[in-house]
Amino acid sequence: MEIDSLIRAIPDFPIPGILFRDITPLLKDKQGFRRAIDLFVERFKGRGIDYVVAMEARGYIFGAPIAYALGAGFIPVRKPGKLPYERLSEEYALEYGTNTLEVHSDAIGKGDRVLVVDDLLATGGTAAATARLLRRLGATVEAYAFLVELTALRGRAALTDAEVVAFVSY
Repeated sequence: MEIDSLIRAIPDFPIPGILFRDITPLLKDKQGFRRAIDLFVERFKGRGIDYVVAMEARGYIFGAPIAYALGAGFIPVRKPGKLPYERLSEEYALEYGTNTLEVHSDAIGKGDRVLVVDDLLATGGTAAATARLLRRLGATVEAYAFLVELTALRGRAALTDAEVVAFVSY
């Protein structure tokens, strides 16, 4: 199954000039969604991943089932003000602004091997900020994995510390 056929392009969303890659048709399609999750799992099974770390919100859609299938824990990275316990924060740049991410201070331990998962790689700012948070906690980022990569935005350049995998590129 070609999962890229289930991703639609929406021009001028969320702001003029952005071509948004909408994954909701893929999520709706039973076989397409299963195939997408299987691509991640096939690539990373047997790699000794302790935790799958995913960023709010669409990263959770992929991160949790991938963690389950790999037999790993799942760590959510959230937007500010959403986590109830002690947390670390990191600001990052988007292709159209800035934002901040947070993780619980006890989410990951020294030497834990993590897979960072998100739906889309654009500038790499979100994943790089997540990796900075994880390194501050002592974790090792084994790889970054994305369903979609927007190659023109050169996000891989921000993620030079580990393997970068994307299954669909535009």
